Amino acid sequence: MLRVTLRGIRAHLVRFVLSVLAVTLGVAFVAGTYSLRAMLASTFSEIVASSLTGDVYVRGSEPAGASSPLGTLGESRNAIPLDLADDVAAVDGVDLALPDLAGPAVLVGADGTAVSQGQAPSFAQSLDPRDPAVSVAAGRAPSGPDEVALASETLEASGLALGDRTSAVIGGELRTVAVVGEVEFGAPLAGATVVFVDVPTATAAYAPGGLVETITVHAEPGVDARALAERLDAVVSAEADAETITGDRLRADARAEIDEALGFVETFLLVFAGISLFVGAFIIANTFAMSVRQRMRELALLRALGASPAQVFASILVQAAVIGLVGSALGVVAGFGLVTLLREVLGRFGMSLSGEIPLDGYTVTVSLVVGTVMSVVAAAVPARRAALTAPVEAMRDDVVVQERTLRWRALVGSVLTLGGAVAVVLAVRRPEASGGTVLGVGAAAVLVGMLLLAPVVARASLRVLAAPLVATIRPLGRLARGNVTRNPRRTANTAGALMIGMALVGASAVLAASAQGSTRSIVAEASTADLILRSAAGDVPVEALAGAREVEGVVAADAVTLGSVLLAEAGRGPGSGPGEGSTDPTTVVGIDPDAFGRTMAIEATEGSLDRLADGEVAIQRAEAEDTGWGIGTELEVTSSTGRASVVVGAVIDSPAIPAPVVLPEPLFAELVPAEQAAVNLVFVKAEPGTDLGELRESLTDVVAPFVVVSVLDNDEFASELAAQVDQVLVILYALLGLSVVIAILGIVNTLALSVIERTREIGLMRAVGLGRLQLAGTVAIESVLTALFGTVVGVAVGVALASAMPSVFADVGLGTLVVPWDTVGWILVLAVVVGVLAAIWPGIRAARLPVLEAVTVD
Repeated sequence: MLRVTLRGIRAHLVRFVLSVLAVTLGVAFVAGTYSLRAMLASTFSEIVASSLTGDVYVRGSEPAGASSPLGTLGESRNAIPLDLADDVAAVDGVDLALPDLAGPAVLVGADGTAVSQGQAPSFAQSLDPRDPAVSVAAGRAPSGPDEVALASETLEASGLALGDRTSAVIGGELRTVAVVGEVEFGAPLAGATVVFVDVPTATAAYAPGGLVETITVHAEPGVDARALAERLDAVVSAEADAETITGDRLRADARAEIDEALGFVETFLLVFAGISLFVGAFIIANTFAMSVRQRMRELALLRALGASPAQVFASILVQAAVIGLVGSALGVVAGFGLVTLLREVLGRFGMSLSGEIPLDGYTVTVSLVVGTVMSVVAAAVPARRAALTAPVEAMRDDVVVQERTLRWRALVGSVLTLGGAVAVVLAVRRPEASGGTVLGVGAAAVLVGMLLLAPVVARASLRVLAAPLVATIRPLGRLARGNVTRNPRRTANTAGALMIGMALVGASAVLAASAQGSTRSIVAEASTADLILRSAAGDVPVEALAGAREVEGVVAADAVTLGSVLLAEAGRGPGSGPGEGSTDPTTVVGIDPDAFGRTMAIEATEGSLDRLADGEVAIQRAEAEDTGWGIGTELEVTSSTGRASVVVGAVIDSPAIPAPVVLPEPLFAELVPAEQAAVNLVFVKAEPGTDLGELRESLTDVVAPFVVVSVLDNDEFASELAAQVDQVLVILYALLGLSVVIAILGIVNTLALSVIERTREIGLMRAVGLGRLQLAGTVAIESVLTALFGTVVGVAVGVALASAMPSVFADVGLGTLVVPWDTVGWILVLAVVVGVLAAIWPGIRAARLPVLEAVTVD
């Protein structure tokens, strides 16, 4: 039977090649996902190893809310005195003790714009000639506040050269600097912009209060790190609220945190890999179903010659396993190629990643197993039908396969669809009761239900879709309609792959439009400012804010400043809000209480925002629900500079505030050190009668030296935020595009097999006068009708389900429903294009069939 199985593959090579290609694309995504994650982990591990080179680290001993402005990995702790490094350096066994001095910075490149690589950080750090982690590759180390050295990748990305003069914002201060050195960092920077300054400059910019986050300790040769940490712990704990940790432990913790962060990326990509494999399973199942139909006499002859049902069943599954193994092996190679290409593309945009693309045994094994199992499972039902072929079938001149009734399929599909619809309605009506989970379960049930119902509704739907073609393209339209409605199960299975892809595309289109509409609505409702200052680097320099407040015609420039603290209900200890005992910092914003009603149209749902002027705080409604806090709740606020007791005076519900807690500006300044605060936005109010055009020009002149700061009106600000949504969703569309490509292969496969199945019919039509172009046109119309059926049903389901999302996720800012009908129209046009493209090869194949040979086929 094995020889028969392999000969069957060779005899029907085309159909199996198409199935192999479907598996290859799906598995390529799986292999590429694991390889990409491993490459990212390798890159960041190299960064950790190169940046955390110390044998021991001294850090704060108490959890604190102040997080690093650079997003440094690790638990947030209280700052420690800078001069503690001198005490540490005097301990026996210490070779070097270096305070870690770093903070946000902006570098202006040779083209006059800020050097920026997407969302990668841009920062400055001290360059101590004694630091073994860095080395000057060319030029010299900087000396004085007007000199900088650049990391090699930053120097290349900036277009600057040694000796050039440029501008930089360091510690919030704009200065003109000379590039005097190039520094080898020892690891890929993943797009980060790194500027090096001398120790006095870094100290003045990032430790003006004499406090740092950590001190890096290098041991003398031969000194054990653990023993040194124990010796140092006694010294530092007596001098300050500090403790020691070995470098190995800190590096391990950092890598663990990286792995946790990358887990989301892996899960996100694997979801789309699963979608691709699911779509590919439709192609394989359809291929084997049609193969069994065409080989019914052959299979009956095998039974008549003594083959058992188990042997026939096994022969089909072996063919599927061969497809799975070959497709998976090619998918592993394709996934490796995709990641290689991605690395090169990211490198051209300045995001250099690890030079090695890991392809370990785990990735290869998982990819091979997933692809093979998926192929075998997809072929199981057709294989069972083949195994049940009666030997007497071989004696018939015309073998007819009895199609099973659609009654049970219709019943199960109707139950799933109606049940899913009820769940969606419940999620919309009661979003607070796990609305997101209920919506997801309901959406999945509706999608599966529609896949089951597709053959039931196919005939009626296709008659409607074909009506214009039947009326305008005679007789081809009628012939094509008859072919696609003759076997609704096959047509529905072919269209099912495209239905899934288009349902996701339609849902994504509604999600994108609704996110943009919600963003614009939030800006329109929340901002009453005349102009807004925004920074492409993430925070507006303090000097730019001060300059804006001095511009003639400006009544107020209200800053929204971000920082982080630890919050707890009074008497319950740090972090007792969302999770008692947690030491995770909570993001807070500092706002001038007078800004509410002046530049921000935000009102309290409970209490009054006027109470912020008395030192009370406001919390978001979602935070209040999660923690049980309310008006009058007393909170303990802990930061690196101290503690304070505050009372909740207002509850708000505004996505425009980018944090769960609002502190009045004076309290925020008291608790969050300036070097750990970031001005997110500045809302500018003009004096009545001021010409806004002239005011905008004046503000632009003031912020121009800071390069990254833009002056926008409310509409422009909303458009920028909407553009950011687009950038994220472009990735989503690209990933979904893969499922559409696989669906196109499914249509090609089915049409090609259909041509083989109808060889005699095609020969007879050609014999009675149907031309080659007419025959190819008939195949093209069949393809277009199949594609339109899958697209119309898929888009209708996707749009309907996505329309429920604004009601369910209104509390996270998605509160406006927008259905992009123009995009829906283009998706339908795309379906026609897909149908035409998918029909090219099967149409040519059908047109080239020799008439005399075709009419003699059994």
